[in-house]
Amino acid sequence: MSLKYKISITITGLLLLVIVVFHFLWEYTQQETNYELLSQSSYAISDQLFHQIEFEAPNADQQLSELFQLLRASKPYLIDVAIINHDTQQIQLSAGQSAKFEELLGKVDYDDHSLFQIHDVAGRQKSYYISDYRFNAASQERIVMLYDKRMFIATYDNDNNLFFATLLYILFFSSVVSYWAVGRMLGPLKDIIWKVNEVSSVRFQGPIPITSKDELGTLAFKINAMSQNLSIYMNKLRHAFDENRRMRMYMESFINHSPDAIYIMDIDGCIMQANHAFEELFGFSTAQLIGVRNPIVPDHLLQEEEEFLQLVQSGQTIKPVETYRQTKDGELIPVSITISPIRDVSNEITGFANICRDMRHRHRMEELMRRSEKLNTVGQLAAGVAHEIRNPLTTLRGFLQLQEQSKKLNLDHVRVMLSELERINLIVGEFLILAKPQAVKFKYRDIRDIISEVSVFMSSEALMHNVTIKDNYTEDDCRIPCEENQLKQVFINLLKNAIEAMPQGGQIHIVISRLATHVSVQITDEGIGMDEETLKRIGDPFFTVKENGTGLGIMVSQKIIQSHQGLMELSSQVNVGTTVRVLLPLQEERQYAEASNL
Repeated sequence: MSLKYKISITITGLLLLVIVVFHFLWEYTQQETNYELLSQSSYAISDQLFHQIEFEAPNADQQLSELFQLLRASKPYLIDVAIINHDTQQIQLSAGQSAKFEELLGKVDYDDHSLFQIHDVAGRQKSYYISDYRFNAASQERIVMLYDKRMFIATYDNDNNLFFATLLYILFFSSVVSYWAVGRMLGPLKDIIWKVNEVSSVRFQGPIPITSKDELGTLAFKINAMSQNLSIYMNKLRHAFDENRRMRMYMESFINHSPDAIYIMDIDGCIMQANHAFEELFGFSTAQLIGVRNPIVPDHLLQEEEEFLQLVQSGQTIKPVETYRQTKDGELIPVSITISPIRDVSNEITGFANICRDMRHRHRMEELMRRSEKLNTVGQLAAGVAHEIRNPLTTLRGFLQLQEQSKKLNLDHVRVMLSELERINLIVGEFLILAKPQAVKFKYRDIRDIISEVSVFMSSEALMHNVTIKDNYTEDDCRIPCEENQLKQVFINLLKNAIEAMPQGGQIHIVISRLATHVSVQITDEGIGMDEETLKRIGDPFFTVKENGTGLGIMVSQKIIQSHQGLMELSSQVNVGTTVRVLLPLQEERQYAEASNL
């Protein structure tokens, strides 16, 4: 049922209720009014009869009958008129039904002190009104009139029915008018409902016509404004959706066509998505990966992976770090990984983006470069060895010729020759370190202990040169896998170079610190320093700034550090000093032991 019908029915119902209530009130008041009119009319008629009829005259009956006929013509509900003796209660004159009068009068209780009364008397089949009139207290005649109660009420009911019919007509007319008025009033509301339905169906057509300035007109204006704003917003939303879809397709295409293995993990570390390069590199299908945690992380690197994820959960980014991952068949692959946090619109971390690059080809290329560089170095060494050995050999040859000519053994000459032979042995020994691979066995040692032993060993030589060694070691664990004697050789060489760089004495500062993935050992002197050209040549075979140096010490040290997967950096300023920084990789003892058994 429409709102129009509901409002119309409600208005009609209210009108009907008002009419019914009014009708009942009308009925009640009308009965009282009719009863009062009957009393007044009866009193007036009785008083008129009392003065017009001569009760003692012979034609008194005729007079009463004529007056009765006249009264009945205007009052059809009047049944009879009688004159009663007050003392005897007998009917003296009667216009008609004296027998019924006598029967009904016996049911009336008269009040002797009242001059006029109306009694409601019930007969055998009908009810009657009986009026009783006496002119004064001394009068012996009473005029009594008998009325048919039902006929009396029916006479006035006709007027009531006419009035009620009029009310019904008014009700009908009001219903029609209210239906039309409600239709006119709800016309704009229909337009509003139509517009709301259109907007709910995402159709933004023409605005609602505003035909009034009342509340519905204001509502229509607001809905038009809302529809226009929604239309603008929906257009922007469609544009943003299309742009987002294009960007998503672009990103998916970029990820799927990337040569690096890219995969997305949720906050628990389970894989949610992986690209084609990931499937090709590790041999897993996407269906096998979804919801799986750490399928490509070897058992001995699970702790490392957990540490990485904890760092990323704190908001950090794991920059390229070389490690190992395993394929579906269990093959270990050297890779470089990058892990970045993924954030939602509220800047909360919801997952991790992983980029995994296969390092096998790069390692092969680096190995080829190392071999090529080694061949080049061997060539340089060969030329350098030939040059460096020629000088001591020339000295030996000269002294031997002198010995042969003099036929005498000169001890001074022998000492010089032994010194030159020792120099030749030193050159050949360092050459063998560079040219010949040596079998070493790594053990797990704390770099602080190694540096401390080297410092104690070099303290006497430092004291002779008026040099003080200052150390500053971190309290963090600095254990690394290493060949202890080789590292001692490196740091002895570096401390010796620092001492010799300060002929006037000074201080050497040794600082050990632990980084995220490495241990840093920094040695700084206060020596004469080096210029840029000299610094560039440090590490070249047989290049040295010392009078008795071979030029192979730094080269040997670099080779040892490289065999430990480390890095050695040099920086220097003339008349300020030189700083050597050695970086050695950290590795958990358990992980190192497990990796060594692979």
